[in-house]
Amino acid sequence: MRKKIALALSSGGARGLIHIGVIHELERRGFDIVSLSGSSMGALVGSMYVAGTLNDFKDWVTTLTRMEVLRLVDFTLGSKGFIKGERIFYEMQKRGFIPDINIEDLPKPMVILATDIVNNKEIVFRKGNLAKAIRASISIPNVFMPIQTTDGLLVDGGVLNPLPINHLITKGSDLVGAVDTNALIPYKKPKQEEHHAGETDEERSLFEQFKEKWYEFFEGDEKKKLEKASKLGYFDLLYRVLQVMMNNMTQKTLKETPPDFLVQTSKDACGVYEFYRAKELIAYGQKACTEALDKAEL
Repeated sequence: MRKKIALALSSGGARGLIHIGVIHELERRGFDIVSLSGSSMGALVGSMYVAGTLNDFKDWVTTLTRMEVLRLVDFTLGSKGFIKGERIFYEMQKRGFIPDINIEDLPKPMVILATDIVNNKEIVFRKGNLAKAIRASISIPNVFMPIQTTDGLLVDGGVLNPLPINHLITKGSDLVGAVDTNALIPYKKPKQEEHHAGETDEERSLFEQFKEKWYEFFEGDEKKKLEKASKLGYFDLLYRVLQVMMNNMTQKTLKETPPDFLVQTSKDACGVYEFYRAKELIAYGQKACTEALDKAEL
């Protein structure tokens, strides 16, 4: 008889593609994922899985080049974020990855987390329009434009709950699983793929400029890691503070609601925007899931 799993998926930007590999490995082993919860990319991947569109999304995202990823970014000079997030969302809806459906009408329970930064509280979506809930959940502070409500402002669910195990609907499940893509563990890169094949010199230069600015503002770089903290930029400091906070919240969650098995992958696996590394990240997720299940003897 197939074991039934309730699965919580963490936030993590492009690292959320790791969740695809985890889900595929669970299915390959014959587990039945009966309910999910997710923050940010965990909400997006979990929702597509429940909606039955995850394989189509995987087929698409694994073909994206660096420049195609860049073209899906709609920049803005707004004070609340420098990416609107509408272009990529429209593309995903147009391709049918995010169907026009209410959460309560999905074939399996799905819980989506966002954060109201005006009222300092979690927003837990168990019903309502799926696309609107996902869009709120993936609004990384200072990167994607937040979602305005009548009395609040919604951003990434990972701000207050990066691994929402506590919101899982566990009724009818045999096991509770969790996937943390932000763990403070090392990452060993596989043989590097050629991500810029076919790019013109101008396109390559444009992407490198974008990458340099992104890391400068949001993720830092190896050189900065060797410098004194006083020399770090404002956004770099903010990103590091968020990472420390999210890791502490994740550890608190794991202590209070320990899952039956935990898949952990490194926060250094990729940058927030590096969706063109999808094949590598999905394979990493599948491998990490295999190790976690073997360790738990499941």
